[in-house]
Amino acid sequence: MGRGYTIFDTTIGRCGIVWSDAGVVAVHLPEAREIDTRRRVYQLYPQARETRPPMNTEIAIDGMVALLRGRDGDLSDVTLDMLGIHIFNQRVYELTRAVPRGETRTYAQIATRLGAPDAARSVAKAIAKNPFMIIVPCHRVLDSYADEISPNGGTISRRHLLSIDGIHPAHSKTLFDVLLPVAPPRPHN
Repeated sequence: MGRGYTIFDTTIGRCGIVWSDAGVVAVHLPEAREIDTRRRVYQLYPQARETRPPMNTEIAIDGMVALLRGRDGDLSDVTLDMLGIHIFNQRVYELTRAVPRGETRTYAQIATRLGAPDAARSVAKAIAKNPFMIIVPCHRVLDSYADEISPNGGTISRRHLLSIDGIHPAHSKTLFDVLLPVAPPRPHN
């Protein structure tokens, strides 16, 4: 099974995508320089060759470009190559793919949907390993607001991706904020 890759333009910079005959293998958000993105793709997938993407990958690219412009982009039909990905992580990615643009979920909510309400930490670990950036919108799954992103995230922050989605997390309350509201400061006498 051969692997290919291409680098493509988006509003956030030049992203990389890797595929196999089975589907998309990985998406890499831009590094500060395109050469760094290419270097990362080569380091992780040295057998991949730069070539014209197949239809499934073209659909993925078109959808990601639209989403990163703040428009609707449909990635639901994009086939992912999950060979070698733990079954728990696959289930996390399936649920994460279902989080609509403009909404977020918590690690605990995803764990509960998996039927494993005590597995929030495992969900967080799966999200941190997400190789399918944007297609599996891991930036929409939060513990409490954080500004990091998965290892394939390049220099783009979670805050930036959420703002493209129309979510402004600095103004949003987390589940923790709702359950434990902060009391106003007491006046000093």
